[in-house]
Amino acid sequence: MNDERTLTVEQKHAFYEEAVQNPEGEVETLQDLYQKLKDGKKAKILREDFCGTGAIMCNWVKQGPDFKAFGIDLDPEPVEYGKKRHYSQLTKEEQSRVEYIMGDVFDTKTEKADIIAALNFSYYIFKKRKQLLAYFSMVREALSDDGIFVLDLFGGPESMMPLEESTKYETFKYYWDCDKFNPITHETLYHIHFKPKGGKKVKNVFTYDWRMWGFAELREILEDVGFSKSIPFWEGDDGDGGGNGEFFPTEEIDNCEGWVGYIVAYK
Repeated sequence: MNDERTLTVEQKHAFYEEAVQNPEGEVETLQDLYQKLKDGKKAKILREDFCGTGAIMCNWVKQGPDFKAFGIDLDPEPVEYGKKRHYSQLTKEEQSRVEYIMGDVFDTKTEKADIIAALNFSYYIFKKRKQLLAYFSMVREALSDDGIFVLDLFGGPESMMPLEESTKYETFKYYWDCDKFNPITHETLYHIHFKPKGGKKVKNVFTYDWRMWGFAELREILEDVGFSKSIPFWEGDDGDGGGNGEFFPTEEIDNCEGWVGYIVAYK
């Protein structure tokens, strides 16, 4: 294993996916959210904005021959990794229903989607309200008539304080580092560090210079661009102070130290 203060491209993305993502679970959640809101009807076409490695969309098409997915990203490194790691594992027929698109979400046109997803808090890169207005407006136009837009978000007092948390995995240790939080602007700086088993800690493998957006302001912006309705989904409690991976709609909830949720917006 690597014992220098660097990681290979394969290591950094493999570690990230194991620590941060659950593509199969995300597909189940997206489909579950859609079916709950559409009387059991299944979504067929997914567009994954800021798709990174495209792990979610590659799992999406495994649902069956009627499912199609597009992924859009500007960064060639995770896209190329995703093609080698995920796309290559699909059958030829499944590959025909997946499209990686190197481009800007503002400039890219795709087939109308049943679900457009901006996950892993990717849209936090937009720090100004007018940027989100433009992005959300573009998303609304790209949805099918019965489509939904799905955003994830996180918060809680713990996410706004300098803090480094670590989680141990079989071949590495993962660190989530809240470096800075500006309570005036809600601008934040987060880092992800990794320590390979038997190696040294590699700092700032991923860095996120974001603005943290909350439920209320995001829903107001969605309404301003013409979405007819938005629904907050909150994660259930596992009984030990953590989340159980199951999300339910609610308009009122008790705050907690750290939380993750979704907003689902109807066209």
